[in-house]
Amino acid sequence: MSEAFSAVEIIAAKRDKHELTDAQIDWVISAYTRGVVQDEQMSALLMSILLNGMSNHEIFRWTDAMIKSGERMSWSKLSMPTVDKHSTGGVGDKITLPLAPLVAACGAAVPQLSGRGLGHTGGTLDKLESIPGWRATLSNEEMLKVLQECGAVICAAGAGLAPADRKLYALRDVTGTVPSIPLIASSIMSKKIAEGTSALVLDVKTGSGAFMVDQEDAKLLARTMVDLGTRAGVKTRALVTAMDIPLGLTAGNALEVRESIEVLAGGGPSDVVELTLLLATEMLELAGVSGKDPAAALKDGSAMDHWRRMIKAQGGDPDAKLPVAKQSQQVVAQSDGLITTMDAMKVGVSAWLLGAGRSRQGEKIQAGAGIEIHAKPGEMIKKGAPLFTLHTDEPERFARSTAALDGAVSISNSNEKVDRLPLVVARIEGNN
Repeated sequence: MSEAFSAVEIIAAKRDKHELTDAQIDWVISAYTRGVVQDEQMSALLMSILLNGMSNHEIFRWTDAMIKSGERMSWSKLSMPTVDKHSTGGVGDKITLPLAPLVAACGAAVPQLSGRGLGHTGGTLDKLESIPGWRATLSNEEMLKVLQECGAVICAAGAGLAPADRKLYALRDVTGTVPSIPLIASSIMSKKIAEGTSALVLDVKTGSGAFMVDQEDAKLLARTMVDLGTRAGVKTRALVTAMDIPLGLTAGNALEVRESIEVLAGGGPSDVVELTLLLATEMLELAGVSGKDPAAALKDGSAMDHWRRMIKAQGGDPDAKLPVAKQSQQVVAQSDGLITTMDAMKVGVSAWLLGAGRSRQGEKIQAGAGIEIHAKPGEMIKKGAPLFTLHTDEPERFARSTAALDGAVSISNSNEKVDRLPLVVARIEGNN
């Protein structure tokens, strides 16, 4: 077949800071999906986009082209309104796990299409796959059945849903092109719009452990995604939330599942519980559901019931023991005092180096690898007391992961103020 363009001319156009035409965008997304444009060529284009940006019109067209590369789903057979949540990711961000069954327990359906780990942040599917037997890949019919039976499903996007993004997502992870606002926004929103949910709450992280370290960048990403959703007819709202320190007390796959189950059981770290309840309230409001109070659903066990049903429906055993790493090692405080800072990025990189994340496409991760956090900013600690416990199956990983934590924690022996971001930095509404 004769092609309308060549990859090289489109790469050169974006390299030279020109705006791509609708026809160029439609062709390059289609050609990459068909295998006409090669990975190395798309890598060059992605890097040009990261360096030179895109106009709003280019982002809208790029997103539309990715949606049109595959199918669009419909949940018209459900008796409940649908609402989804997406987080841009961070260290210890396991919120999707307790949130989806919690919102389902309150009367909305949650078709949660999730992803793999990207960069130093963990992927929801990687976490859930540490549960013996649990399946991430479901057919559309299976997804609908789980939603009808359980009110929530967490699974991988099917091969037919925005297949262009499936290829681009994996490529960005290994080419240093993850932190680009146009690429992040179009990747997330192409899947979410194609997924067919009627309402969407976005959790855009900011701080040292987020892709958007700068608050203004995070707000711009949030606004871009809200505009994309609103333009496509999806009720969309974004919260910009804190990721200056890790969320909760764990970073790593099975470790985070364990912590999520603690939240569903009515316990768990206060920051994880607070954000879970906040997002549940936002999702239910946007979906127009005013039934059960989310805090009550955690206390009375109904959220846990929905979790267990959802895990079973996807082949998992909710009673099975979670994997535990073969080796562990502690990192202790070097002085007495008040913990004033904890660099989320350093903790995330350390967990990644322990085997909790990937450095190349398709790399196998360790279910039990990761970090337990024993004390956080605002708490007093004694010299020699444990700050972190590192977990891995491969003890040779300890040296590099420990080195990555160098300078991650500040301890003060004065009455220094602990400077933290507020949980919610900004709230961005759609113009519906």
